[in-house]
Amino acid sequence: MRRHIAFERLYNFRDLGGYRGLDGRTVRWGRLYRSDSLGKLRPGSADWERFAGLGVRTVIDLRYPWEIERRGRVPESDGLEYHNLSIEHRPYDQAEIDPEVDPWRYLADRFAEVAEDGVKELRTVLEVIAAAGGPVVFHCASGKDRTGMVAALVLSLVGVGEADVLADFALTELATERFVADWRAENPGRELRWPGYGRAPAEVMRHFLDDLAARYGSVRGYVGGRLGVGDEVVARLRDGLLEP
Repeated sequence: MRRHIAFERLYNFRDLGGYRGLDGRTVRWGRLYRSDSLGKLRPGSADWERFAGLGVRTVIDLRYPWEIERRGRVPESDGLEYHNLSIEHRPYDQAEIDPEVDPWRYLADRFAEVAEDGVKELRTVLEVIAAAGGPVVFHCASGKDRTGMVAALVLSLVGVGEADVLADFALTELATERFVADWRAENPGRELRWPGYGRAPAEVMRHFLDDLAARYGSVRGYVGGRLGVGDEVVARLRDGLLEP
């Protein structure tokens, strides 16, 4: 099976299947996907036909409403359920990050803000994935930070080891060059101050998970104690995503 699914305009669409989880069971292929913005899909295009062929029944859009208004959302389609759950409450411009600061610590601190600010939305994201009766895709703009956080939470909850969670996050680095090229095309004449734009090294996610463990004991402790997600939701998540 292929983890990366090739599209012309989507650079970071990946299948989260194949990772070893709880009790040695693996995450099902073709059940949960992560992506950059599905607003780039156009009905009738080869990309749209490829997406439709995956049988996705639920889309979770993690972006701000203003991002959706500016850049569009996944096209409406019969049988496709759409949720806009904006988990980030404090916008910032990654292109303007001070090159003098520790960039990976800086990003991890922004992740920590999302973990505290987006409690209601993150809880709903997990509930929607657990209740879905078919393939799900969740995405933000680049499929990097907000999407990476959700992927890390879900994979951790179904028992995927930290090494695989970190490696999955870092796979976005394969798309960095295309994200930078798109930014330059959309911002002619503007300086890209931060040289780490579009990067997703494992160190960022390691900081975030370490911080979460220091405060809540574990991802499960955070999800239960802070998000208020009960054992029954976690059980449905595991049953739905893991092979028997």
